[in-house]
Amino acid sequence: MPKRTDIKSVMVIGSGPIVIGQAAEFDYSGTQACRVLREEGVRVILVNSNPATIMTDPEMADATYIDPISTPILEKIIAKERPDALLPTLGGQTALNAAVALGEAGVLKKYNVELIGASLEAIDRGEDRESFKKVVKEAGAESARSDIAHTLEEVDAIAERFGFPLVVRPSFTMGGLGSGIAHDTEELHRIAGAGIHYSPTDEVLIEEGIEGWKEYELELMRDRNDNVVVVCPIENVDPVGVHTGDSITVAPCFTLTDREYQKLRDIGIAIIRGVGVDTGGCNIQFAIHPDTGRIIVIEMNPRVSRSSALASKATGFPIAKIATKLALGYTLDEIQNDITRSTPASFEPTIDYVVTKVPRFAFEKFPGADPTLTTSMKSVGEAMALAGNFQESLGKAMRSIDKRHMGFSWDGEKPSEGEVHELLEQMRIPTEHRYLQVMRAIWGGATPEQIFNATKIDPWFIDQFFQINATAMQVRGAETLSKRLLRKAKLAGLSDVQIAHLRRLGDEGENTIRELRWNYGLHPVFKTVDTCAAEFAAQTPYYYSCYADETELRKREREAVIILGSGPNRIGQGIEFDYTCVHAVQELGKDYDTIMVNCNPETVSTDYDMSDRLYFEPLTFEDVLEIYEAEKKQGPIKGVIVQLGGQTPLSLAARLKAAGVPILGTTPEAIDLAENRELFGEVLRQEHLNAPRFGTALSLEEAREAAHNIGYPVLVRPSYVLGGRGMEIVYDDAQLETYVNRALSEAKADTVVSGRLPSPLLIDKFLQDAIEIDVDALFDGEELYIGGIMEHIEEAGVHSGDAACTLPPSTLSDDQIRRLREATLAIAKGCQVRGLMNVQYAFMANTLYVIEANPRASRTVPFASKATGVALAKAAARIMAGETIEQQRENGLLLPYGDGGDVRLGQQVAVKESVLPFKRFRTPVGKTVDILLGPEMRSTGEVMGFDRDFPHAFAKSQLASYEGGLPTNGNVFISVNDTDKRQLPLFAVRLVELGFEIWATEGTASVLRRYGIESKIVDKIHSRVDTDPEHPIEIQHAAGSVGKNVVELIEEGQIDLILNTPNSRGSRSDGYSIRAAAIAADIPQYTTMTEFSAVLLAIEAVKKNDYEVMSIQEHSRELYELERKHKEEGEEARAQ
Repeated sequence: MPKRTDIKSVMVIGSGPIVIGQAAEFDYSGTQACRVLREEGVRVILVNSNPATIMTDPEMADATYIDPISTPILEKIIAKERPDALLPTLGGQTALNAAVALGEAGVLKKYNVELIGASLEAIDRGEDRESFKKVVKEAGAESARSDIAHTLEEVDAIAERFGFPLVVRPSFTMGGLGSGIAHDTEELHRIAGAGIHYSPTDEVLIEEGIEGWKEYELELMRDRNDNVVVVCPIENVDPVGVHTGDSITVAPCFTLTDREYQKLRDIGIAIIRGVGVDTGGCNIQFAIHPDTGRIIVIEMNPRVSRSSALASKATGFPIAKIATKLALGYTLDEIQNDITRSTPASFEPTIDYVVTKVPRFAFEKFPGADPTLTTSMKSVGEAMALAGNFQESLGKAMRSIDKRHMGFSWDGEKPSEGEVHELLEQMRIPTEHRYLQVMRAIWGGATPEQIFNATKIDPWFIDQFFQINATAMQVRGAETLSKRLLRKAKLAGLSDVQIAHLRRLGDEGENTIRELRWNYGLHPVFKTVDTCAAEFAAQTPYYYSCYADETELRKREREAVIILGSGPNRIGQGIEFDYTCVHAVQELGKDYDTIMVNCNPETVSTDYDMSDRLYFEPLTFEDVLEIYEAEKKQGPIKGVIVQLGGQTPLSLAARLKAAGVPILGTTPEAIDLAENRELFGEVLRQEHLNAPRFGTALSLEEAREAAHNIGYPVLVRPSYVLGGRGMEIVYDDAQLETYVNRALSEAKADTVVSGRLPSPLLIDKFLQDAIEIDVDALFDGEELYIGGIMEHIEEAGVHSGDAACTLPPSTLSDDQIRRLREATLAIAKGCQVRGLMNVQYAFMANTLYVIEANPRASRTVPFASKATGVALAKAAARIMAGETIEQQRENGLLLPYGDGGDVRLGQQVAVKESVLPFKRFRTPVGKTVDILLGPEMRSTGEVMGFDRDFPHAFAKSQLASYEGGLPTNGNVFISVNDTDKRQLPLFAVRLVELGFEIWATEGTASVLRRYGIESKIVDKIHSRVDTDPEHPIEIQHAAGSVGKNVVELIEEGQIDLILNTPNSRGSRSDGYSIRAAAIAADIPQYTTMTEFSAVLLAIEAVKKNDYEVMSIQEHSRELYELERKHKEEGEEARAQ
């Protein structure tokens, strides 16, 4: 059937902020959907609260609203735009839940909006556990035995019937939040209690444990003529018990017999029909008992899932794109396959290569968190690799993770029998180190049976690990490395670095091994990803490398630019860097051939129709150099861009340049000027700019001396880090000593001299009570263009990735803005920047301090671009290719006269707020981990509030980041430090007028009483969480108090809003215990008076409910109009 003609405009809902379990892959599917809809001539209205995404770019939709995904706001947008249909199946669980809420609130009916992609009934059949079990039964398959409970008594009754282990799954949550496996009653009560708390319907499913079974999933698509195709079967290497997102997964499946696969296929097709997903994709998870072959259906998602991105990239079959076309009424046989351009999409893809995905974790950000992997997802990103066999593919995927000591290593002595015994015990519990433990145990002499009994990993995979170990032993023991052995090592997935270590040459030996390999003429060849096992020619230049005979690269005419992506997402280097890379590809593609290199399947940059050529390869020196050498033979190369993908490609700059690769934009030497402390200090001295007093240290003595010269408190951090990894605010010698000793023990493997660090620690004066400011700017060698000036709302010392900030700045004077502009120009000149840079400043008592400069695209670029209506990264890409800012103003990429640093009257205000993943990280006993918000970044995503003034914009940002947004009445807890007590009475009077009841600690309450304001007194807590988590908590009972401390009140759900401003170190840490409780209970909480004054204004905006919605396309037109008026007025004034 051809496409429907009655749908003229479609509203697409995005997935909101990036959280664990719902990440960048939904930006990829949403972007694909928008592009398809527009190609089909449909007007697209997009709503998403996350400004860091490509999908919220102005050219992706006709009207883009960066607004909270909540019913009242969505209703305002529907009333304004009047879409014919709503497509909610591409924005993860957030969009599905939003669609269900709009349906229940009667909004869809009221405005006559049709739901396409999935009906409300189908969503319910897939999501509601009971109705889904019925569908599975009718499909002739079985579900795990299970029952539903709403209280712990009901939970215990179920446990008696089924016995342990039991799996707990709350209804209507995503990424397995609140779920877990219980092996005894104590664990069961803890997990089920949390699950009932997290489920919006207070309902949990308790089912029989199927730990140790084998897990598979199928990605299916169905059209309205009932054609069904299986896009991709995926197999988990880990057995059931580890969430698919946290397991190493492979495609195609290796351990299924043809009969088993046919069975899964038949069940899958019966289920997608039974649930009634009539247009689009879904994913179904199965478990198979390794001995009896009993098949259980675990669950299905009636939407494009997080594995869809992986399956699309692995097979070249773009699920989201096809799902969108199906929703418009096409059928599979009418859609052309992208890769072959000759076969229809109703042909099932078959692949003749192996795809492996490896998860990337961030436990180091959450000290004290339980590292066990369970059914609740904990990974923050993933890397994928393609190769000719499983070993090569696994090796490439592991080195794509970009984390030291996460690849197989055979350094040092062979493990003893005792150590092997310990390793076999350790690997019983799945953690991110499980595969390294397996390989070490194999090296030490463990048998395949022992490994299988400990891990239940399928014997086929265990055998593969044994083969990799055998090859490594040959490399280690051979007298000389022959060409045959070196080739064998490459086919086993070993990198040049690993081979160098096996030959006892250390890291430096990598160059020796490469020279030897090149002398032998051993280079990887590049193959095209095809969807039909080479039965038809592949038309799309989408490549992977492997060691084989013939290459499939083609010659090209135009000069090429190679852009290095950012690799797997992690905390501190997320989707924002993919955004800048995609912009560069889009813009430079007009004049050059663009070649994208990346290994992250979740992203838009690894979509094979973004760039002219895509290499799905690890971002290591070895792999990038091979791509450069291969491309040099195919046509001219202008150069490589390393400054847009964050720290991963930036760290390759100097080595690439030394190997003769041309680097575009800011040079590696200039990058060092900003990254190296001593050199940067010199730049600042020459320009007469202030920096906080600082020192560097390589040992404990040096650190102590530096700290004493500077004076406590100090900020300590390692050099060359991203996202503030390892930063800490240190208050005394004892804390400094623990920090340095920890750094020394972490660096043990790399040090030559004991007691000395391999690279220096930086020690800065910590500026208390300062206002922090982030500036993004473009520099072409002559002219400076300020992209945006963002003022932090949070206290100084909170990493800019975690702080809320506002653009235009809300409290800076014209004079302060002028000083920021001058300082930025001086630094850009001093560091010889060409392209984008980011500088962090602080104003303390009206003195401007420079905190640090990054000579690369920073994570604030997308937010600044959206807020100022200008695509900064596109302009940066052109400047890096040698153009000027003046040329960018002329071609319309930048504003014609002013820039993002001008504050215009009548300009909309944007507020960025971060979203933190603390709920997922708990200590082994289930408490939320300690959540010092500090100089080390820990947020996974961000949202933006956008409205006519700061209070409305701020209210929207809170609505997008807290369930339900700001309260308009209820109980507010206040505890402020002495310097803030002067402002307090004004705030308190306002709170009472707004209808809140005040709860406070004794000191604060007595100040309020003097002003005639009544409050309830709570007990005060003292604890030293920051230095010693084990320190006992002391509670001071106050006279006339309600007999409870604030943490107990929060846990009981008594408090609705918190103001807690820390000062000295003690209350800085008791603030942390309050913060931890508030985050666990999802209560809005604020730590500075400036931010709280914003909250008071915002609460009034919430009460009035008079938000305005404006698309960023309208905003951009308005800015250019304001700019034109401003210029005309200026010219008139000059004429007079």
